Amino acid sequence: MNKLQDIDAALLPEITTTEGSLTQRVHHSLKQAILTLDFPPGANLRKAPVCERLGVSRAPVADAIARLASEGLVDVVPQSGTRISYLSMDEIREGVFLREALELATVAKVARDLTEEQRKLISRNMRLQELLIEDEDIPGFYQADEEFHGLLMEFTGFRRLADVAQTVSLQVSRARMLLLPSPGRIAETMAEHRAIFDAISNRDEQAAQDAMRAHLGQLMPRIEQLQQQKPHLFNLSTQLNREAG
Repeated sequence: MNKLQDIDAALLPEITTTEGSLTQRVHHSLKQAILTLDFPPGANLRKAPVCERLGVSRAPVADAIARLASEGLVDVVPQSGTRISYLSMDEIREGVFLREALELATVAKVARDLTEEQRKLISRNMRLQELLIEDEDIPGFYQADEEFHGLLMEFTGFRRLADVAQTVSLQVSRARMLLLPSPGRIAETMAEHRAIFDAISNRDEQAAQDAMRAHLGQLMPRIEQLQQQKPHLFNLSTQLNREAG
């Protein structure tokens, strides 16, 4: 039987805000560690180190873990404990499909209604992406990438859109973190963002959708290749069967 590693609680982001309930704050900290892969798929998630790191009791940690389980980010395994969920290709395919539908509708509306102030904010984000590429700051670029898509959704005027998009693509977000370190991928992503921005700035709805479709169309083939390269990160049932053997 292969022994799975425990999470490194020292990698948990500290709770620095007083907004929301304690459970919400613990949930946010754990979720960030999972989405950034500081807590890798298959790792054991034990409550005691989390409590010690965040300075909280077991109750909010248990409640936060229950929320993560409902989101598909952790699995509670009988007689074994809680583990960070493995990546699921079925959930990733569904997430990519739903995310693309939302993103295409988003860029069409933004291209149609873009204000000069909004254009400046996107342009500022583009410059930040370029600086992060120069600095070879992969985590920073990932955050700027998320902000780029978040700004576009914010500019639709639909308040819940960004939250819905994140909810339907949590597994996709984790897989993307594994893709960004690929040689040349960050530069390619930047070029794709530039094409989207240029089309929106020109108020060309069709070109904006074409650019976004090309951008997102790179995702599934790369994730499928990733599954071949790192099968140990995918499919919980396969991993459990392997351990049982």
